[in-house]
Amino acid sequence: MDVQTLTAATQDYSKLVTDALVVIVPPETDAWRLPAAVRKLVDDAVAQGDLALKAGRTLYIHRPSGLKAPRLVVAVAADAGGKAWRKALGAAFGLLKGSGAERAALVWAGAGEPDAAMAEAAVCVAQDAVYVYRHTKPSAAEAPKWARLDLVCGEAAQADADAGLARGRAIAAGSTLAREVANRPGNHCTPSMLADHARALGKEQHGLKVEVLDRKDIEKLGMGAFLAVAQGSEEPPKFIVLRYQGAGKKDAPTVLVGKGITFDTGGISIKPSAEMDEMKFDMGGAASVLGTFRAIAELKPKINVVGLIPTCENMPDGRAIKPGDVVTSMSGKTIEILNTDAEGRLILCDALTYAERFKPAAVIDIATLTGAIIIGLGFQHAGLFSPDDALADALLQAGRTSHDTAWRMPLDEEYDEGLKSHFADIPNIGARAGGAITAAKFLQRFTGQYRWAHLDVAGVAFRSGAAKGGTGRPVPLLTHYLLGQAG
Repeated sequence: MDVQTLTAATQDYSKLVTDALVVIVPPETDAWRLPAAVRKLVDDAVAQGDLALKAGRTLYIHRPSGLKAPRLVVAVAADAGGKAWRKALGAAFGLLKGSGAERAALVWAGAGEPDAAMAEAAVCVAQDAVYVYRHTKPSAAEAPKWARLDLVCGEAAQADADAGLARGRAIAAGSTLAREVANRPGNHCTPSMLADHARALGKEQHGLKVEVLDRKDIEKLGMGAFLAVAQGSEEPPKFIVLRYQGAGKKDAPTVLVGKGITFDTGGISIKPSAEMDEMKFDMGGAASVLGTFRAIAELKPKINVVGLIPTCENMPDGRAIKPGDVVTSMSGKTIEILNTDAEGRLILCDALTYAERFKPAAVIDIATLTGAIIIGLGFQHAGLFSPDDALADALLQAGRTSHDTAWRMPLDEEYDEGLKSHFADIPNIGARAGGAITAAKFLQRFTGQYRWAHLDVAGVAFRSGAAKGGTGRPVPLLTHYLLGQAG
């Protein structure tokens, strides 16, 4: 999707030559800035009951009288806030993508001009509207013809809007990459293929360095927890290291760690068959790290970032780990495997230990870690865990700014009582109650050398049902966080 600014006076945009004119209006008619021809059409639609002035309602008029554009789409936004703006855009673009329009002009007809945040949202929502997965589905519907969006604004607002568009393009590209990788089936997106995606990203984007460690390298590092998960699969594990250097060599990097289980059967503690196909999305954390690197490589913030992706399958082979087995992690801590379906924390704990060598400013791990977080938060917010208030606040603010939100969860020391083992330093699960918290407390045992946060994205990285597929979250949150740290 190509999105650009287009300067035009409010009273003139009815004369724009474009395939479709998309107008977002507030509910209060006295705040409308509409040319006479558009105002007449909208007033008539309201009077006839074809458009209710309620948030999310839309109107489509073909061959509208008095307009150069052959299509008019009107959507009502509750206000000029980011959430309302995005909802209205989604409703309007939903009508547009089913039309024959190839180019559209977008107008905010309320008070003020589109700012950077509104411009960023326009790109991201438009890209989401036109996304079609087709890698393994040649029969998929053709991609919408709509490929160009012009954001109409005055000359005084153009620089701010252009900045927002640039940020939006990068975030949209990163989110789309994350979605595309996550949507690939497990027999396509294997650990080796995920490593190939990372290498391709490094070649396409200047400023990225990519290194892939194989099983022998992982063995030399002593990553016994990671290797224990991988040992039940014919697919070899990979440990992917990405580097972006936008600041000085001595500046401490932010490290992003993404869980990369490319398919999770649960291992010997096998999952129920219903919806097991969705376990191809268990590498959503890894996908978000790749997507975030795609975004920052384009935006080039003055910050250093390292990405770590431990990736493997979790399979029930004769060689697979068993409940009751004890393994030794890279940190030297021993772990009793009480449930082989709690494998994500096992691959992450070794990656978190590896992160120490970078002397990081902060480490953020991202993982589709627990079903328990969905019980607690549903599908709206990612679960955020951190003992560091400043780090947690910065991530929460990045989520609010990007509308890719998180909710902070507790990490009280009392929850450590659920992580005791008779046979090892730590078990890999605690009691069922508070399962997302004890999973985070497990990871915390491996993060004593740096500032750390954990994002449990099991409820937001993908959707089930009719809209099944990857979402690209939390690429927007992570990108905004990194931009904020770069100043």
